Amino acid sequence: MNMSIPSFLNMYNELISSPSISSSNPELDQSNKLVIEKLADWLEELGFTITLEEVPFSRNKLNLLASYGTGTGGLLLSGHTDTVPFDEEQWTKDPFKLTQQDNRLYGLGTIDMKGFFAFVLEAIRDIDLTKLKKPLHILATADEETTMAGAIYFAKTATLKPDCAIIGEPTGLIPIRAHKGHVANVIKVIGKSGHSSDPEKGINALEIMHQVIARLLKLRNKLKTKYHNDSFQIPYPTLNLGHIHGGDAANRICGHCELVMDMRPLPDMHLEDLYELLHKELKPIMQQWPDRIAIEYENMPIPGYECLAQSPALKQVESLAKHQAETANYSTEAPYINQIAPAIILGPGSIDQAHQADEFLDMDFIKPTDLLLKKLITSFCL
Repeated sequence: MNMSIPSFLNMYNELISSPSISSSNPELDQSNKLVIEKLADWLEELGFTITLEEVPFSRNKLNLLASYGTGTGGLLLSGHTDTVPFDEEQWTKDPFKLTQQDNRLYGLGTIDMKGFFAFVLEAIRDIDLTKLKKPLHILATADEETTMAGAIYFAKTATLKPDCAIIGEPTGLIPIRAHKGHVANVIKVIGKSGHSSDPEKGINALEIMHQVIARLLKLRNKLKTKYHNDSFQIPYPTLNLGHIHGGDAANRICGHCELVMDMRPLPDMHLEDLYELLHKELKPIMQQWPDRIAIEYENMPIPGYECLAQSPALKQVESLAKHQAETANYSTEAPYINQIAPAIILGPGSIDQAHQADEFLDMDFIKPTDLLLKKLITSFCL
């Protein structure tokens, strides 16, 4: 065992106590540099070759790739280093301190998902890496909680070809082989304001949005009847009307209305096709009201992902985890990591704790996770 690296709980605490919040709000957004530097120091101490890369279109964010061994094949263990913002009033624990209480480890990022790196390092230092026959890679990415910029950049630039990639999001140690995508659209309607006593002199954006919503509900039904995948609990693409705002007074014609909606496509649906379906559905209204309706992305869309059920890597992981792979409704970096190697989402903790106040890891996961990671490394690299 390498004693120059902190103990498991001290590593965990150091990762949690290094703030790395991702937010579209520049005032809340933070660099992940502190977390990356800690990981780089520890992994270098274990003999890994470290590559740090600045992530384009981010605010001082870094990706880390640590490799032991060269050549193709082997295993990639992957995770993101950022967390979501937190509501200080709802937390009863210090978000930036690992608190052990009632057989739980509390802290921001304990399961989503900085804590995963403490598990990885703890497993690695108990293994004689000089005996590895295939390379072991550790990937730490930036901005998963916002733009996926780190994973997207890695997928575009990486040259390694592992046999399998494990993404350590919280799955209760159950392998996840597929999830839907996520597309958040903003639909803006520009009308013409005026006094409500003479409606003919204005163009009411709310009334146009009423037409838009009627078409969106038709599209929702089309998605439900046309597309199907039985491996998902909800086996069709969903469309949700999430937030709407328009107008400012009862006696004014509404001059602007904005709707935020999301769609969750199945893995085999292309994002471009989904956009075309949306555009086609709204085209009659856009022709009726030229230059008054705009469709934009609220965030960069995330495609769906699927690791084929018959993939040898998946079969190997299912055997080691002693659990058949399932599907999930949430989104991860898997669509991008899956471009490098068959990607399987598998990690400690419950997804129910993600993005919640007093986020925690049940300590009953510690021994099984350590054992499973060692089995994965041994199986794919030895």
